[in-house]
Amino acid sequence: MEKIPFHELEGHYGWQQAALHSGQADPFCCLPAWQLSFHEVFAPDRRLLVWHESRHDSHSMLVLAEQMFSADSVLLTPIDTLWFFSSPLLGLNAVDMLARVMDELATSYAPCFPRIVLSGLQPGGLLPQRLLRTFSHSFDFFMHSEAVQCAASLEDGVDGFLSRRSANHRAKLFKGRRRAQECGIAYERHIPASEAEAQAVFARMLEVECKSWKGVGQCGMTEEPARNFYDAMLRRLASTRGARIMFATHEGQDVGFIFGGMAGDVYRGQQFSYDQQWKNAGIGNLLQLEQVAWLCEQGASRYDMGPLTGPRMGYKAHWTEKRLPIQTWLMVKK
Repeated sequence: MEKIPFHELEGHYGWQQAALHSGQADPFCCLPAWQLSFHEVFAPDRRLLVWHESRHDSHSMLVLAEQMFSADSVLLTPIDTLWFFSSPLLGLNAVDMLARVMDELATSYAPCFPRIVLSGLQPGGLLPQRLLRTFSHSFDFFMHSEAVQCAASLEDGVDGFLSRRSANHRAKLFKGRRRAQECGIAYERHIPASEAEAQAVFARMLEVECKSWKGVGQCGMTEEPARNFYDAMLRRLASTRGARIMFATHEGQDVGFIFGGMAGDVYRGQQFSYDQQWKNAGIGNLLQLEQVAWLCEQGASRYDMGPLTGPRMGYKAHWTEKRLPIQTWLMVKK
């Protein structure tokens, strides 16, 4: 097991592999592209504590961020402390790694042991079971927060995906697709492979966002810190060709976009938006459907849509059939 210095974290292969093969409810948000973008934009002054272990081509990671309120009040958390989508424990040996760094943490923060926040825990899963088995004798566990993620299987392609939607939803999609074809809506697919390509695509996305209800209301990704966050994420995804962006166009003008990223064969949606002048054309639904078709062509297995609850999240229920509850726990030394 080795401790990783900060300058080696960008594009770290072991971190990438551990995130992809940990069975997380939200694997994309465990990737360094998401995590380091969050750190860069939301909390760059925190110290990151990162350990990596490789055994027989299997990678495990322990990724914690330090919040020091005072010498005797320290919190070790996931990097993502806003949504808690990710997990700081990645890979088969992550819990054992946490056990092995306990003495180091005790020495570093003596005389007070830090509280530890662990997110991305799936109720009844192996990870929380291992945590309780390994640490319940010396730590108390408290529920910090819980949420539900939603996803759709892409098994059997577009036809399989549509078969799991309601008849009413399918009818609306087919009607909207016909209307869009009749009025000349077209679609462009983009996978940025360089920083320059990522910047060019992002500039187009921002132009659409400015004309959307979110842009007009100054609550979308044209505003900070969202703007810098997605900019940083797209830049990092370019190195692995991990972004999937589609534009809806009309007579050569962008009228909508949809954006997400790949974690192996799992797609995670991030943002979509459309020019509010086209609000009655169902551009958002059309982009979702066209994105599903593209993903199925590429052999994706699942479409993750993030949290199901919250403002304006109800539409996701029509698009998904999988429910993935996640919890965040607080560990406190007895």
